[in-house]
Amino acid sequence: MPITAKLDRFDTEILRAMQKEGRLTINDLSTRVGLSPSPVARRVRHLEEAGIITGYAALIDEGALGYGVSVFVSVQLDRQVDEALATFEAAIATFPEVVDCWLMTGNRDYLLRVATTGLQEFERFLVGTLTKIRGVASIESSIPLRRVKAGLARTR
Repeated sequence: MPITAKLDRFDTEILRAMQKEGRLTINDLSTRVGLSPSPVARRVRHLEEAGIITGYAALIDEGALGYGVSVFVSVQLDRQVDEALATFEAAIATFPEVVDCWLMTGNRDYLLRVATTGLQEFERFLVGTLTKIRGVASIESSIPLRRVKAGLARTR
């Protein structure tokens, strides 16, 4: 089943149920979508093989672990050539503070979400680490006040 393949009603229901509760057993999932366990298991396997289901993870409350401050950081590089992008991305991949990194269009090259224990730790990361990456021309930080909405892409 290629990613561009149309999903039928059962595939969509399986994905919706798994998005809400990823720990459902095949038996529970089959009850929810109205199919017997064997076809549900087969459909889940096909969704995995097609790359529609990319993995399984626990959603963690960062604040409960002590990482109560998230900062969005826009980064502009001095050059937008393959070597500069690769250098920046290789560096970012090694920093545990960076929990999300997106290559962007527009006037900034990257958007990062940095999770830290507080503003002092963010300052240490910013001044001691992020500004030291070769090729970084400018950085702009924004501190969110609260999350208004969180979610996942909806299934059709």
